[in-house]
Amino acid sequence: MQLWVGLGNPGADYALHRHNVGFMALDAIAETHGFTADRKQFKGWTREGRIGSDKIVLLKPATFMNRSGESIRAALDFYKLEPGDVTVFHDELDLAPFKVKVKTGGGAAGHNGLRSADAHIGQDYRRVRIGIGHPGDKARVHGYVLSNYAKAEFEPLSDLLGAIAAEAGWLAAGDDPRFMSDIAMRMHDNEE
Repeated sequence: MQLWVGLGNPGADYALHRHNVGFMALDAIAETHGFTADRKQFKGWTREGRIGSDKIVLLKPATFMNRSGESIRAALDFYKLEPGDVTVFHDELDLAPFKVKVKTGGGAAGHNGLRSADAHIGQDYRRVRIGIGHPGDKARVHGYVLSNYAKAEFEPLSDLLGAIAAEAGWLAAGDDPRFMSDIAMRMHDNEE
């Protein structure tokens, strides 16, 4: 069993914020792969399903970003999982918009959701870093991540979320390079 966590802030006001792309990715995966309806538990919402032969629990913490680790820890303890069974989907300033990179471990790089996860479960979990780009000035970062995607970004965002969901089987199987490669190919094909 694997626990896939999307980072974001709860509530309609935040739904289209760049900071909520982790929530968006989990919603796309759940819809594409026919997961169960949302269930309130672990200070968040869960959906269960299978991707290939792997049972996956999707978790969207309802604690707000800076306390996401509380929800992740509660789910880990309940399912008796290890940090290595966890994959966290999150926005990444230091990655070009609509690019995806996967890595295990590492620092929080100022991301409050990752900082909270690290504090509650350590750093030995897999991260799916979803690029949102950097606004160019450190003083503008807070407003940038907490602003909606621009209308011109909706189509590439939709393409990216579809690609993440379509290629999720590689992630479930632990083939991170194939997951990243196939998403990049899909995005390239959509640009042509």
